[in-house]
Order: sequence, then C-alpha cells, then structure tokens
Amino acid sequence: MIEEGKPAPDFELHADDGRTVKLSDFRGRPVVLYFYPKDDTPGCSAQACGIRDSYSEFQARGAEVLGISVDDETSHQAFREKYNLPFTLLADPNAEAGKAYGVTQDDKPWFERSTFVIDAEGNVAKELRRVDPLLHADQVLEALPS
Repeated sequence: MIEEGKPAPDFELHADDGRTVKLSDFRGRPVVLYFYPKDDTPGCSAQACGIRDSYSEFQARGAEVLGISVDDETSHQAFREKYNLPFTLLADPNAEAGKAYGVTQDDKPWFERSTFVIDAEGNVAKELRRVDPLLHADQVLEALPS
C-alpha cells in the first residue's frame, strides 16, 4: 500500500528510447511518476500535452517526469514523437510497477490515471488518484516544492 511519507517502491522498466530506468536512479531530485491508461487516446494525450506545455515549470523545480503505461516501447516512442513530449515514457507491460503502486484495475487491462510525487529522498510526498487529465499538470505543480 502506498502511503505519503513512506518510501516509494523502486522499479526497473524500459524507456521509450530503449534505456533501462530505475526510480532509484533519480535520488536527489523530485520525481513526478504518472500512470496513465493508454498511448494516443484523447484523455491520455490531453494529460501528456498538459505536462508538455508546463514542462519548463517542472524543470525549474528540478523535477523529473516519468509517464508509465502498459504500452510497449515502440508505442511510447510514437506517442512521444507525435506530441513532441519532452519527458520519458516507461513501458510496464507486465504491470509490475502498476501493481506496486496500486493502480491496476481488475476489470481493465490498463492503469488507473494516478500520479505520485516522489521527493528527493525517495519518499512519496503526494498521491493523486483518478486525476482529471485537463487539470493534472496544475495539480502536480501545486504538489511540487517551489
């Protein structure tokens, strides 16, 4: 179970560019870890573009943004290129990270739209469940330290 103030579950997943990424690689800076249902769908595209459009604010706060879905690296690469997304997308086809963060859904093969702000020490600073894709970027920026 995810709890604010407790260590965030570490994971190792493949990125859209072929790299292997571990959450623990980002210790020392905040991480915005957002789980979303599917690449290139209306809600997920609006959510990703909202982050893209505010990306300079995320950078100014030193935050790394990682988007995670069950889609594979090829799908992520196409999604990232289509919308010119400046952040990393991670493939979790076996839902290992999704299960660790409690965002899997029994009746659906995709993740619940949820975000976790991880502080520089690797602890969950904020948990945002079932976020509105149109309000997501602003909600996350409110949760990040200035």
